[in-house]
Amino acid sequence: MSRLGPLFNTLRAENRRAVIPYLVAGDPDEALTVPLMHSLVEAGADIIEVGVPFSDPMSEGPTIQKGHERALEGGTSLLSTLALVKQFRETNTETPLVLMGYANPLERKGYTAVADACAEAGIDGLITVDLPPEEVAAMNAELQRQNIDNIFLISPTTSDERVATITAQASGFIYYVALKGVTGAGHLDTDAVEAHLATIRQHTSLPVAVGFGIKDADTAATVAGCADAVVVGSALVDLVANDLSSGGSHTSAISGARSLISSIRNGVNLATSN
Repeated sequence: MSRLGPLFNTLRAENRRAVIPYLVAGDPDEALTVPLMHSLVEAGADIIEVGVPFSDPMSEGPTIQKGHERALEGGTSLLSTLALVKQFRETNTETPLVLMGYANPLERKGYTAVADACAEAGIDGLITVDLPPEEVAAMNAELQRQNIDNIFLISPTTSDERVATITAQASGFIYYVALKGVTGAGHLDTDAVEAHLATIRQHTSLPVAVGFGIKDADTAATVAGCADAVVVGSALVDLVANDLSSGGSHTSAISGARSLISSIRNGVNLATSN
C-alpha cells in the first residue's frame, strides 16, 4: 500500500480535506524544486503533485506550459525529476508524492523500469494524462507490483459509462477536472462540481480530488465542501514564475508559495471545521 490510502483514511476520520499543490520539477531550475517542496509541506500540503516536464503538455494551460518549457530548457527530464524526488525523500519519508506526466516518456523507458524507478525514488502515485484506461493494463500490473497507485482524470464531459471504466482501473484517488479545457482557464461552477462528484461516487469509494480552477482560499474552501482534496496548480506555478521574473530570489518565491498554500490550508480547514 502506498502512503495515499493511510493518509486519506486519517483525513476522513478527522473530517479534513487534503491540500495538494502541483509544481513542475525543475521550474525554473532544479535548485528550487526540493526546497519548494519542503516549504509546501510546512505550509500545510498533505500531498504534492510533481509534474514531469514534457514538450507537448496538451492538457495544460499557458501558465503550466511555460513551466514545462522553463524546466526543459534547464535540462530536467523524467530521470532527473525522480532524482529530485529521491533528494526530497532524504528528509521527508511521510508526505505522499504523485508523479504527473504524459505517456511518451514512460513508454520509452518501459513500464517495468518506470515502476522500479518510481518505487526507488519514493513515488506513491502516478497520473498519466494521456493514457486511456483501455490501454492501462500493462502499466497497472507494474505499478501494483511496486504498490504505486494509478490515478486517473475525470472531466465534466466524461460519460457515466466511461466513469465506470475509469474507476474500475483506478487506485489512490480520482482527480476530477473541474473545468472544461486546459488548466488555469475559466470560472469554477461549484454546483456543477458537486453534482459530478455525486455521480463519480456512485461508481467508487475512492477519494475524489478536484483541480483546475482552485486559485485561492475562497475557491478551495468552496470546493472542500464536497471534495476529499483540492489541487492547486496554475496559481502556484504562476506565483513563483512572476516573483522570479520580477527580480525575486528563490527565497522570496518560496515565501510567496508558502503564503499561498498556508492561506488555502486555512480556508479549507475553516470550511470543514463544523
